[in-house]
Amino acid sequence: MGNYDVKQEVTDKFSLRGRVFHRLREDILSGKYREGDELKEVAIGEELGVSRTPVREAFRQLELEGLIQIIPNKGAYVTGITEKDVKDIYMIRSLLEGLCARWACEHITDEQMEEMEENIYLSKFHADKGHLEQLAELDNRFHEILYEACNSKMLEHQLRDFHEYVLRVRKKTLANANRGPKSNEEHEMLMEAIRAKDANKAEKLANMHMINAYENMVKNGLHEAYIEAE
Repeated sequence: MGNYDVKQEVTDKFSLRGRVFHRLREDILSGKYREGDELKEVAIGEELGVSRTPVREAFRQLELEGLIQIIPNKGAYVTGITEKDVKDIYMIRSLLEGLCARWACEHITDEQMEEMEENIYLSKFHADKGHLEQLAELDNRFHEILYEACNSKMLEHQLRDFHEYVLRVRKKTLANANRGPKSNEEHEMLMEAIRAKDANKAEKLANMHMINAYENMVKNGLHEAYIEAE
């Protein structure tokens, strides 16, 4: 019993509680539920075909993640990810992805390096063809490879969460013909620094990559994305 982890059970995608949590989390992050919307245990339980217990437990975890607020004797209300939250996430990610790149210099495997190379090659191909959707998917996968390469489950978990939090606005602002190729160039420079095991350079490049990504979001509709959602 000493090793029982409530958070792990609630967030486990394969458990009943985990499925409810991930479904609600995805619905909040995708914009299905907007800031201020009330989440009702009974209605959600009926929609998902579960009792109120796993819904209530999912609510608790969502509150811990800052996605909802539970007000006693009133209900659960969506807080979601605000425009300021997005800025904060990118500034924090810039530091954490820098650390991730530094550690990847030491721990990346040959297989992970090969997948990075293939990712960049395919990204160039789709950029030349103007395939923005495929480019966005490959962009996501590049970061996943980087997270895996750092060899730290704690850092990987935190970065994956941050990545998911901003997915909706990233999709909207990545639909820009200029940022995709530029982002891939930054990925390639980062990959080469990791290959050379230049930890200082890799950390600096990863840090700047996140700052550039945020500045691109601001230029290409971050504020408008939130105005439209109101």
